Amino acid sequence: MTGLEWALQAALLCLLLGALPFLVRLERQLRALRAEGGAMAEGEAALRQAGVAADAATARLRAVADGAGRGLAERVAKAEPLRDDLRFLTERAEALADRLDGLVRAARPLAAPPGRPAPPAPAPRATAERPPSQAERDLLRALGISR
Repeated sequence: MTGLEWALQAALLCLLLGALPFLVRLERQLRALRAEGGAMAEGEAALRQAGVAADAATARLRAVADGAGRGLAERVAKAEPLRDDLRFLTERAEALADRLDGLVRAARPLAAPPGRPAPPAPAPRATAERPPSQAERDLLRALGISR
């Protein structure tokens, strides 16, 4: 063997000796990973099971939401004609109340005794919200609506 071959062999030996600590450390880490492999497999199985449970819960929630939506749509469909009827009745009642108020005002001066001035006419109806009457409360209760 020549000197060059001996030098190359020595360099290769030095490189192999330098890599030896890294190989020992790598082997230890691989051994630790293999030991923890069982725990990782258990963790993976638990994660899969949780995913399946979440999918099932999502499907149940979607079914409940669909059922509630259909029920609400049915109730709204039933309530719309009643709302229209109530609006019509309210408009008619307001018109009749205004007409009756006008008739009462017109009849007041006729009903006043002679020599006494007619009592002042009551102030026009305020548009502020008033508490509902017993009839309104009964109607709202019958319709299932609460204030």
